This record gives sequence, C-alpha cells and structure tokens, in this order.
Amino acid sequence: MPVTGRKAKPEGEARHRGKPTYEWTDIDDVAFTGGPKLPRTRANGQPWMKRTKDKWAAWSSMPHCTLWGPAEWDFALDAIELAAQFHAGDEKVATELRNREKVLGTTHDYRRDLRIRYVEPKPDNDTPASVTKMDDYRDL
Repeated sequence: MPVTGRKAKPEGEARHRGKPTYEWTDIDDVAFTGGPKLPRTRANGQPWMKRTKDKWAAWSSMPHCTLWGPAEWDFALDAIELAAQFHAGDEKVATELRNREKVLGTTHDYRRDLRIRYVEPKPDNDTPASVTKMDDYRDL
C-alpha cells in the first residue's frame, strides 16, 4: 500500500536529518514469472482485447510482484477489468484505473511513491571454494 506523507526530497535537501520512517524496498530487477493467468473471458463473458492482454503481461511480470499475495493479485485482476473497459472506450473508468495503477506500482514514478526500487541482482557464486590439502603442510 502507498506510504503516507510527502515524497522524499533529493539527498541533502531534506529538512529532517533523522532516519526516514520507511526505508526503501530493494527488489532484484528480474521479471516475475509466477503470476496468475488471465481468466478465459472477462467478467461480462466477452473475450479480452489484445491491448488488455499485453497490459496484463506487463503487469504480471513486474519484479516487485514477488511481494504480492492473493489479495494483491485479486486487486490487479479487478484493475485489469477496468483497463479492459477503458480499452473498449469507456472513459468514465480512466480515473479509477489510474488510481489502481498507482497502487500497483506500474510506473517508475508510482514505484518511487511506494518506495520500491529495482536493483541489479547479485551474482551467484556457484564455484565451490577451493580446499587446501592438509597433507601438503604436514611433515611426513
């Protein structure tokens, strides 16, 4: 959920010099692959438009989706239904869609407001540590 209060000022311009109440959440910048698929049809029984399917593919692969539980995914499915209505020409849902996109963190600005940032993943060191033979150091 969104963090209350004003956006953080750039480094050195903050008036409050103490530690911020909310820290940033660092997420590895790797596409998420465990999201649910869209239902076969929309809530009204109509098929999904290609633009809406593409939007769902983008939303469900955002790296910070690793933080989501069932409630967030349900919220995202409701939001994609609003997107489908908007793509079909219903402009009345535009404000609600924008508000939900902000809560989901779909853009860089929205993620900044949520204090989520993508970081380069740490490399895996799968190379085993070398073991020194103790026999080399013994006087035999």
